[in-house]
Amino acid sequence: MANRWWIYQRERFPLVAHLPLIAAFSGSAVSYSALLRGEAAFPGWGALLVAFPTAALFFLQLRIADEFKDQEEDRRYRPSRPVPRGLVRLRELAAIGLFGALVQLTLAFAWDPTLAPLLAGVWLYLALMTCEFFARAWLRARPLTYLWTHMLIMPLVDLYATAVDWLPAQGLPPRGLAWFLLVSFFCGTVVEIGRKLRAPADEEPGVPTYTALWGRPTAVSAWLGAALLGGMSALLAAERIGAARAVGCLLALPFLGAVAAAWRYLQRPVSSRSQLFEPVSALWVLLTYLGLGALPHLLPLGR
Repeated sequence: MANRWWIYQRERFPLVAHLPLIAAFSGSAVSYSALLRGEAAFPGWGALLVAFPTAALFFLQLRIADEFKDQEEDRRYRPSRPVPRGLVRLRELAAIGLFGALVQLTLAFAWDPTLAPLLAGVWLYLALMTCEFFARAWLRARPLTYLWTHMLIMPLVDLYATAVDWLPAQGLPPRGLAWFLLVSFFCGTVVEIGRKLRAPADEEPGVPTYTALWGRPTAVSAWLGAALLGGMSALLAAERIGAARAVGCLLALPFLGAVAAAWRYLQRPVSSRSQLFEPVSALWVLLTYLGLGALPHLLPLGR
């Protein structure tokens, strides 16, 4: 039993890759909210111990939702995945998702019961995503609309994570928080596009990658454009806390690295080069969140 769940997480929700990003995501949300409120000290462990597991469970629930909405495609085109090959069952995943929701609700009430309506709002949007907003065929025919409607979950999760700080402190979001939520939207877009950029030899029938849907130049341009817009949003968010210079310096080099990875792939779209998009995306997101959440505390002279 334990071994098959270990295999499942390794294939579909690798903790080694996901947890550092989720820790940066949730820690940055709590820290940035506190900085907007004028709190110079790093947030206490209590807020972080609520935000981190709640965010981790949100992302796990997103993975479980994907297993449900993609079950027919997986059965036809990706039978080697854990659910179609019988390693785990959908009802078992549903039970884990519901148990995770119970843990999230318990944490919310233990920290501040007024978090519960926000939590319910994220759950509602997640449920609509799982049902593909009751417009599956229409959305699947419009990849860009499909992308942005599903990426809206990111600022919603981020709003909840920031609320762990601002809701008990002042009841309303601090001014300037919208820029941070926009950062999360573009960071999610960078990761989503980056994991679906393939070399021609790696394209699979029935798998809607962005390189297959849009063509290689357009798909790579969209990935770089999302990174650029995310970087601009991060600078505007950093300006609200007096850290624009430090964040700009932190993100300049990885953005140039992303440009180099994109150029090399377009020059020669082979597997070894297409496989760089996912780790480069993860590094970009990690540094963005560390820049907005940790850097202002570690390098106060860089503000």
